[in-house]
Formats: sequence, C-alpha cells, structure tokens
Amino acid sequence: MGLFRSAPGARPGSTPKTVRIDSTGAPLRVDADGKPWSLWSDGLGVLAIRALQVMIVVAVAAAIVLGIQQITVVTIPLVLALIFASAFAPVMSWLRGGGVPSLAATLLALFAILAILAAVGWLIVWAVRDQWDTLYAQAEQGLQDLLAWGRTLPFDIDHEQLDEWIAQLQAFVTSAQFGSGAIAGVSAVASFVTGLVLMVVMLFFFLKDGPQMWAFLLRPFRGEHYERAVRIGEKTVTTLGSYVRGTATVAAVDAVGILIGLLILQVPLAIPLAALVFLLAFIPIVGATLAGILAALVALVANGWVVALLVVGVVVLVNQLEGNLLQPVLMGRSMKLHAFVVLVALTIGTVLSGIIGAVLAVPITAVAWGIVQVWDGPDTPARWARPKHREDAAASRDPLTEAPVA
Repeated sequence: MGLFRSAPGARPGSTPKTVRIDSTGAPLRVDADGKPWSLWSDGLGVLAIRALQVMIVVAVAAAIVLGIQQITVVTIPLVLALIFASAFAPVMSWLRGGGVPSLAATLLALFAILAILAAVGWLIVWAVRDQWDTLYAQAEQGLQDLLAWGRTLPFDIDHEQLDEWIAQLQAFVTSAQFGSGAIAGVSAVASFVTGLVLMVVMLFFFLKDGPQMWAFLLRPFRGEHYERAVRIGEKTVTTLGSYVRGTATVAAVDAVGILIGLLILQVPLAIPLAALVFLLAFIPIVGATLAGILAALVALVANGWVVALLVVGVVVLVNQLEGNLLQPVLMGRSMKLHAFVVLVALTIGTVLSGIIGAVLAVPITAVAWGIVQVWDGPDTPARWARPKHREDAAASRDPLTEAPVA
C-alpha cells in the first residue's frame, strides 16, 4: 500500500538537503527530486496521515451505527420491508406485465406476504406453545444426563464450576429480576406492534411505488455515477430477493427432512422441533447447530444414546444436503460467502441488535459484497477487490464449477 514509501524520487533512508535559496534569500530544504521537503512526505508522515484517515472513518461508522441503534423502531421495519419487497419483486413484475393495475397488484402481493407470515407464525406458535413445557423439561433432563456422563470421563472436568453455572442460571430464571424483565417485555410487545404496523405501511409503498422512489433518489447522479447507482440498486434487490426466497425454501426442506427423521426414529416433540429448525435456519451455521443440539438432547432423554446419535446423523445429513445442493442451486453463487465472513457478520449483528441483528447480518453482508462485485461494471468488481495475480484468481474459483466465489 506504500504506507512507508519515501517521497517520490527520494532514495530510501535519504535525508533532505539544503540545496536551494528561496525568493527571500533563506535556505529551502528540498528532496532529491528538487521538491520542497515536508515532515509529512516521509514514511512516518504517511503513516500518520493514514492513521488519521482510519480514525475518521471509524468515528463516522460508529456514529452511524449509534444513530441507527437509537431509531431501531424505524430502521428495522425499513430493512424488513425492503427485504420482503425485494423477495416479491418478480411477482409484482409478473402481475403488472399481465395487465393488473398497480394498486390491485400491490394489495394482492401485500395480502399474500401477510398471509404467509401469519401462517408461519401461527404454525410455529401452535407447535411450540402446546408442548413447550415438555420440550423444556426434556432438553433440561438431556443436559443433566450429558453432564452426568461427562463425570465418568477419564480426564478431569471442573464439575463444581459447571454445577455453579447451572445453579446461577436456574436462580436467575426463578428470581424477581427475571420476572421484572418479563414484565418489562410488555414495552417490547408495544414496540413490536408499532414496528409491525410501520413495516406493513412501508412495504405497501415499496411494492406500489418502489421503482418511482428509487428513480427519485437517482436524480442527483449523472453519467458514470448514475450507471453505478443503477447497478447497485438492481444488485441489492436481486441479492435480497434471492436470499429470502432461497433461505425460506432451504429452511422448509430442512424442517421437513428433520421432521421425517424424528418421526421415523419415534422421537417425541417432533413437530415443535421441526418448527424450531425452520425458525433457526434463518440464522446461518449457528441456527442449524442449535436446532441439532436441542433435537439430540430430547432424543437422549426419551430414546437413549443410540437414537440421539442417529438424530445427530440425520441433522448432519440434512445440513450437508443444504450446503452442497440446495443453497448453490436456490441461492446462486453470488450469495456464497465464506464461512469466516458469515461468522464475523453474525457476531457483529448479534452484538449490535440481538436476534434480529443475527438474522439480518448475513443478507446485509451479501448485499455489501454484491455492490463491490458490480462497482466498476456489471461484471467488474471494484479495483481493490480484483485478483492481483494468477494464483489469486485460481484460488478464488470454485474447484468444481470454476465459478468465482466470495
């Protein structure tokens, strides 16, 4: 990056020399190329400038994040509405292309989205609510059995520390502090209802007037900047839509596959576990792991070690099917992010906004990477993101499909 590069024309480690007299008769220190020498022209000066630039960028980014956190009741519904509108963009185009009036097409798409969300929410709540106590008890007993088995291992485990952590967790759940937090949840419910209504209103306008709204935002741009903004808008809508449709399909397949496996193995609470699998599938990597652990704990209590291991095998098999077949086919290579990037995005999203941050972190990261991929052209990434050497280009391609991956 030239961070410690000397001034142009100067030899590494060279010092300025007084070789010229300015108009006032005073000596003027210059570099070897004859240009006036400055403290900011050597390696340390460049480092200081770069450090100051990084500090300014970090400060601006932190201010933006803090500002967004203060108005999450607006920003989260806005992002969710944009995601749902992007997912139904092909439906809106098909309806309008078929001669359906804009308002009628918008209402049809909006009612379809609300009906799908209501049906999924009702199914999950119904499946989990009726058997939640049993599910919780089974999972807790499974954890106790797992800890009891851990005490029989030949190597030493700090069992007292584990028992202390479990006791602290149980004490917190049964404490007044937890109860007050549950009471405070009434405020969270009110915020949720407010955000839901706001999201529905925003979604209506995105579906009805989305192209016109985007065209209005593009008015200040001209020439190359206008073309770039158009590419960014198209890439954002395509990426978000592909992510939602693909993730929902993958989550449904995962839930059905694990449900079939649990029913064959005669594991109790199969429907609530499958519902949780569907819900947690929207959190990549971590969600599938949590769902598999929960299913294995229930199977451990109800059916024993052999069935629990078979459940783990079913979960692993379904996840392999998802990762190697469903996601590449349904979501495309443009949505493929490295697992390290996904984990970092999930961690940042969870720290900033909890569960909703974990759900939105990956699609937002995918959009950011998609924008980088079309920054200088439809198939031309930004200059800094292009492979610099043949080895880099070869390493950035999938060995099976020869397609570039992120």
